[in-house]
Amino acid sequence: MGAADIVPGVSGGTIALITGIYEELLNSLKSISPKSVGLMWQQSPKAFWQAINGTFLFSLLAGIVLSLISLSHVLTFLMAQYPILVWSFFFGLVAASGFWLLKQCSLMKYQTGLFLIVGTIVAYLVTSGRPMQVEPTFLALFFSGALAICAMILPGISGSFILLLLGVYAPVLAAIKGLDLATMAVFGLGCATGLLSFVHILSYLLKRFHSQALALLTGFLFGSLNALWPWKQVLEFYTSSKGLEKPLIQVNVLPHQYTEISQQEPFIIPAILCAILGAVVVLGLEFYSRKSGD
Repeated sequence: MGAADIVPGVSGGTIALITGIYEELLNSLKSISPKSVGLMWQQSPKAFWQAINGTFLFSLLAGIVLSLISLSHVLTFLMAQYPILVWSFFFGLVAASGFWLLKQCSLMKYQTGLFLIVGTIVAYLVTSGRPMQVEPTFLALFFSGALAICAMILPGISGSFILLLLGVYAPVLAAIKGLDLATMAVFGLGCATGLLSFVHILSYLLKRFHSQALALLTGFLFGSLNALWPWKQVLEFYTSSKGLEKPLIQVNVLPHQYTEISQQEPFIIPAILCAILGAVVVLGLEFYSRKSGD
């Protein structure tokens, strides 16, 4: 999940869904409440730890942090030097994930198919959105954090991309880099509020309308492929907190069009091989999660 969150446009929720821990993650986060916190004083810290499935959450968080620390520089380098191959890998990974989840949806029911279509359209529109210009007030940062964290836990929708659309990506990065504690605290509070609220909704939907909710999440994956298409034409740039120009608005193009526009090699065969590798990773993760479940 940490490796996926490093790449803009890829969600850690996608990996959680593939590996079969998505619902356990939602239920564990949902269990963090004033009632469970009260167990720490009413009974013991151990009771609180068990109530929130602490071992699972700690292991997951440790893995995410370790991945962020160990892979951030590697993925940043690969994204800078071999963007087409990296995007192709994640395109294959997400596409294979969507088809794997599609097999678990009861598409014979028209409601399920409708939710699949709706999810695909929503994710496509989100990933095609034009960034807004928002004044980074504390209120705006709070709600931006709440929305971004909700997107981060949804498969196929990137939290960092939502921040970019809301126009607060640069201010948040600048606050982190400059250790602006007030801004970081407001943004973090928004993230915590959004996460602990949203997991209740998602958990309820998966429990009460499992097939329809799964179809909607699968649609999010298919719609997000729009953001992962390897060959793009950059229309506008934005300046990062480090003063570097990065793509802001892009449109997908075919490989031969990419060559005409950028005068660069499209690497079609290597891209296809990387996409296949991404699909193989999904099959491996699915096999591992099934064996672990057995």
